[in-house]
Amino acid sequence: MNRSWAVGFGLVAALLASAGVAVAFGSASVALGDVARAVGHRLTGGAVAPPGEVADVIVWALRLPRVVLAAAVGGGLAVIGVAMQALVRNPLAEPYILGVSSGASAGVSLFYLGFLPPLLARSLSIPLAAFLGALAAMLVVYLVARQGTRVSTARLLLAGVAVSAFLAALTAFVTFASPEPNKIRTVLFLLLGSFAGTTWSEVALPAFGSLLGLGALWALARPLDALLTGEEPAQSLGVPVEAIKRVLIGLAALVTGLLVAASGVIGFVGLIVPHAVRFVVGVSHRRVVPVSFLAGAVFLVWADLAARTLLPSQELPVGVLTALCGVPFFLVLLRRAGPGL
Repeated sequence: MNRSWAVGFGLVAALLASAGVAVAFGSASVALGDVARAVGHRLTGGAVAPPGEVADVIVWALRLPRVVLAAAVGGGLAVIGVAMQALVRNPLAEPYILGVSSGASAGVSLFYLGFLPPLLARSLSIPLAAFLGALAAMLVVYLVARQGTRVSTARLLLAGVAVSAFLAALTAFVTFASPEPNKIRTVLFLLLGSFAGTTWSEVALPAFGSLLGLGALWALARPLDALLTGEEPAQSLGVPVEAIKRVLIGLAALVTGLLVAASGVIGFVGLIVPHAVRFVVGVSHRRVVPVSFLAGAVFLVWADLAARTLLPSQELPVGVLTALCGVPFFLVLLRRAGPGL
């Protein structure tokens, strides 16, 4: 068994173990055996005896949906980070480079703080407002970056930075102009990322988006490897560079928009996880994409567990924890990477 397979199987085991621990621990602890019985009871249609009504509700209705969503979001952000770093050939690229997070933040702020026309606001919800804001930001960035039939990578980066700055300023203006301080706190908590109150009905779309990103990028592994050498060498190898760019932009916008709509803005997962994975398994996207998905899922499950257990009777936004962990870790990676990065 080569190193990549060993790492992959190890991460699968780590993800299952992490999910079990995350479901078991919280304000009311549940024994790991009761967790297994609650899940087995549901998955086997009652063939396994349930652990008790309270434990069953805590495991199946309250914690397991949250853990599954955290794993889906972590895996999805990690693989989209891989895609963006290959697209722009920049190690600092991450899933929010297209202005998606700023668009989602602006959409949530405008909707929740009452700055949209009533007729439009009545047809929206917070997740839908976030997704539409992310989609609008991506379209603006794409239209600015397009040069005829080509998409300029330089313009893509600059347009993403400009649109992100504008929408961040719009979000700040709306927040300061709002007369409702209680709603402002709620919006800020959402924008910093949270899985609180997750139900099974909210898991399907982000899980689908993450798996779509995983499958599509694994299928595009060879073109992504070629893109790392530059656009002209990739073109000479027969890679349809412009078509691949459009696929990656559209995929990143769709997946990231779904994830931000479900969980808010959670930074650094798509930035640090691909770097860490490349140090372990190399640069081939056939290995990097699935291993990044698993590593991102494990990382965010633990970050969410810490967010809801570190402070007694209070929950932190998970984006705060990922930043606190991610910044020092990323600085260490930069230091160890040497002059070639």
